Amino acid sequence: MSTQSPIRRRRAALVALATLIILGILAVRSSGASFNWSLFLDTIQGVSWIWLTVAILLMLLTYVGRALRWEVMLQPLGRKVSIARLTSDTVIGYMAATLLGRVGELVRPYLISVSAGVSFSSQIASWLLERVFDLLAVLLIFGFALVRVPSHGLPFGPGLRWTLHAGGYLAAVAGFVCLLVLVAFRNFSTSARERILAALSFLPSDYYMRSNKMLNAFARGVEVTKNPGPLGQLTIYTGIEWALITATYAALLKSFAATRFLKITDVVTLLGFIAFGSIVQIPGIGGGIQITSIVVLTEIYGLSLESASGIALFIWIITLVVVVPLGLACALHQGMNWHKIKQLATEKLREEEELT
Repeated sequence: MSTQSPIRRRRAALVALATLIILGILAVRSSGASFNWSLFLDTIQGVSWIWLTVAILLMLLTYVGRALRWEVMLQPLGRKVSIARLTSDTVIGYMAATLLGRVGELVRPYLISVSAGVSFSSQIASWLLERVFDLLAVLLIFGFALVRVPSHGLPFGPGLRWTLHAGGYLAAVAGFVCLLVLVAFRNFSTSARERILAALSFLPSDYYMRSNKMLNAFARGVEVTKNPGPLGQLTIYTGIEWALITATYAALLKSFAATRFLKITDVVTLLGFIAFGSIVQIPGIGGGIQITSIVVLTEIYGLSLESASGIALFIWIITLVVVVPLGLACALHQGMNWHKIKQLATEKLREEEELT
């Protein structure tokens, strides 16, 4: 199947449209006022390098946390891979995802499958399970952010206040539904698949078959949660992972005079919006992270557009760019160059489409 399928082209078009809409909002927000480049540069130059270094170290620790969580998902396969190797594979995978987008996301499960000596399909299953746990965490944090925003006393109209509250509760409901699906596949895998496939019977045959393969892959991934021990470990490691991410943002915001007043609840609120906004990404550039950061910092916390833009630049660097040089170093250590990584990502995308 071609990597430029109609679904992928439509998805790319929707992402581009969403990005343009958000950029349009920013343009309207800043219209009528010139951009003060001096204030923007002052924000960047005034960064505290001590706090910035702490933020970088904490962000790098999150990749170790992800490696520890993935090690749990390898346990049912009876395979043991060193944390150093899993961390290296994880860093390379995130580097590829940053530079290549969705196609690069498959580099990590492939590298781990090679390191562990297991099938690629089994690690696609683990990848899907990991995404569910992270999605639950993001929805929980985003729901908290939406519910808390009105407490800032901003001049929101009753309609917007209701929308924010409703959005927060909707995110909580979505998280609860994801949890129900996880529990259903954990305890009633066969019947859960049959019920979902019955509900999807209206789909064209190609989409129906892909849905069936995706559900089968997810069911294989959920197998690890049937044992209370690994389930508890996955939950704990997910909590630690997002605690580290929160600490990273807290340290980064301490780096700037304009955001040192923010409390930990404010950090979680900002993180909730950024985590949800990261869905809109342009390979190698980002998109949702920077734009969401600017909107939240200006509209909720009252920062100037220039200060918010400077801080958003560092959020982008910490979240996406920091891993790139480390990922390239790990790739070179494993005998891989950029051309090989890009080729590998494309090949694995084709294989993943066949699997799911």
